[in-house]
Amino acid sequence: MAFFDKPLDELMGYRPARVEPDDFEHFWTTTLLEARKHPIDATFEPVEAGLVNVVVDDVTFTGFGGQRVKGWLIRPASAERPLPCVIQYVGYGGGRGLPFEHLLWASAGYAHFIMDTRGQGGTWSVGDTPDDGADGAGPSYPGFMTRGVLAPDTYYYRRLYTDAVRGVEAARAHPLVDPERIVVAGGSQGGGLALAVAGLVPDLAGVVADVPFLQHIRRATEITDSFPYKEIADFCKNQRDRIDQVFQTLAYVDGLHFAARATAPALYSVALMDDICPPSTVYASFNHYVGPKEIRVYPYNGHEGGGAHHTPAALAFVASATKR
Repeated sequence: MAFFDKPLDELMGYRPARVEPDDFEHFWTTTLLEARKHPIDATFEPVEAGLVNVVVDDVTFTGFGGQRVKGWLIRPASAERPLPCVIQYVGYGGGRGLPFEHLLWASAGYAHFIMDTRGQGGTWSVGDTPDDGADGAGPSYPGFMTRGVLAPDTYYYRRLYTDAVRGVEAARAHPLVDPERIVVAGGSQGGGLALAVAGLVPDLAGVVADVPFLQHIRRATEITDSFPYKEIADFCKNQRDRIDQVFQTLAYVDGLHFAARATAPALYSVALMDDICPPSTVYASFNHYVGPKEIRVYPYNGHEGGGAHHTPAALAFVASATKR
């Protein structure tokens, strides 16, 4: 692995023009209005996880199309009043995993809501939510990048972004979650989801986006041979006459357009040897982000980014974003 993208001094000023669909606002407004016709109906079922200092709830709520989405809510056992909440979205291919894998934020005194990822959870982290409510459409192995990509209405990420917004509404429905102190967070695909939610939900306390995916998508397909972006390139290699159609759909989920609407304080991270989420795509998003923002740079790392070394920065950022 080596540096393959722009040098850091160019990345810091890299702010490409956004090519936003004319009906972008209408598309997402109507998508969310349609989703909200279905009551959120969030349920929180206690789980006996064998843990002493935290309480675990198995969460189910209504996402896109009235379909039921799973999650975990993990919180300190001693909590007696509403807590700030970190809502975590999961990286590509993974699901909500097991509760024992998610103890950091509750240990730091927060409620922690982990949203399952529809249709995913068949690789590195288990999932439980089917895609599109179809019988037998449980967790599966990637890829997902071209599922329904020939039209915005049918595209997979329309469904997943809607779930992510509804996940905020589900977390806010719990009596021990402070609805005014919500931070959305994630790495890679999870970071992309957090940024999309930040552009669609106006009253968040903060955003943590580590090496975020789904930013400046067309450039990513042109400069990296790594998956998942290569799924798009391979599809276009086959569907030669539909390339414009593909990128017209992808424009509705490109993180640049959400970053340009997001006003909550944000903490980004970027790795300069990341060939999965190339640095220029992360900086393009960061430089378009309109709210208060900071970025941590890890020069000699790939897609693992800052790893555990980044955790103190995230803890400090969330503490500042949610303090009263």
